[in-house]
Amino acid sequence: MSYWDLVDPIWEKVSIYDGGDIFLRQYNASPEASRILFAAHWTQSEVRNGGFNQYFSNSTGVLAPEAVVAFRALGMPQSAAAIEQAMAFFDSPYPRERNERQEALDAAWEASGDEDYEPFTDIDDLFFELLDTENGGFAAAADMYAATNG
Repeated sequence: MSYWDLVDPIWEKVSIYDGGDIFLRQYNASPEASRILFAAHWTQSEVRNGGFNQYFSNSTGVLAPEAVVAFRALGMPQSAAAIEQAMAFFDSPYPRERNERQEALDAAWEASGDEDYEPFTDIDDLFFELLDTENGGFAAAADMYAATNG
């Protein structure tokens, strides 16, 4: 069984684009194993594509707290800790709304005075490495979770 077999049924049912309240309602109405794999998939995909800066700047950042839980469930606690470290950039409670995250990122960029400012470079590098190595790597860990919980 591929982990995607559990993600696919909720892929169109859980929106990351309509804000935190809608996301949480739809997400929490989905089966637990599908939720875990959905959050982990989106996170690894988006971070691999453009780092945590892109993840938090895009709608995908709505599910960061769920991603922490998801990576722990996949047996990837160091990856979960890296996500938590990246989330610590923001005030508590974590901002579910994209515009709030973007405002915080823009303010930090402006305060830095450096047009190349990138607050997540070290965490990105760590997370990329962990995605390939921790618990056999993301795909193997996700497939194992799906086989056990699907």
